[in-house]
Amino acid sequence: MAEEDLGRIHTEVDGHLMKIMVDREKKRNSFTPEMMNALGAALTQLDEEPDLWVGVLCAKGDHTTAGLDMPRFFGPGAQRQQRTESQVDPFGLGRKCCKPLVAAVQGITYTIGIEMMLAADIVVAADTARFCQMEARRGIAPFGGAHFRYVHRAGWGNAMYHLLLCDEFDALRAKEIGFVQEVVPAGQQIDRATELAKTIAKNAPLGIQATKQSALTYVEEGEAAAIAAIPEFRERLLATEDSREGIQSFIERREANFKGR
Repeated sequence: MAEEDLGRIHTEVDGHLMKIMVDREKKRNSFTPEMMNALGAALTQLDEEPDLWVGVLCAKGDHTTAGLDMPRFFGPGAQRQQRTESQVDPFGLGRKCCKPLVAAVQGITYTIGIEMMLAADIVVAADTARFCQMEARRGIAPFGGAHFRYVHRAGWGNAMYHLLLCDEFDALRAKEIGFVQEVVPAGQQIDRATELAKTIAKNAPLGIQATKQSALTYVEEGEAAAIAAIPEFRERLLATEDSREGIQSFIERREANFKGR
């Protein structure tokens, strides 16, 4: 009997960039517990390795994901493999990745696919991308953060429109409501996401990470907390080699050579 396809998460490092690819193409990249745990491990590697500065999250084939492989998570005898609290949560509900993450999506991008892309920082969508948060059709509700990330990205009316109708919408609608930042012809989404990631990686990584963390502080704790955090990260960044290099490169009118320290 052939070994059952439980899916894989491939990683590839190119300089300071880490590409993370979901691969269960024959099942429209529907996630198994093993894939979910492997994705968390890959994101943790991105988060923890100092030489990795930015990530690209993408999927093999014509579709991002059809969602969870429901029988493997909820069927008889299903034994869900739980990530530890020390591991980065792909939905950003627990530990978050401090490094910037660019997501590329295409074709069917349902349920958890939307929630994982909204947990990323920038999204590039192929013009074939189709989105649907359909959990309520199955008698449940979104468990991966859609209930608040839709509101944050799209506003209350747009969020309720799609969450309550459980309808399918296209890439242009997703861009209109702020779910994605760019729409490109199908087949170009991963290259474009990689191009954006490489552009981000030209900047000082500690400054980029501090920028992301400050923005998260505002989203999670409000303006007062974000303001209160400025003195600490200002002093920390001004003491770095990269800060000195950035100033010197400006004086010398050349590209900066950042080291992440």
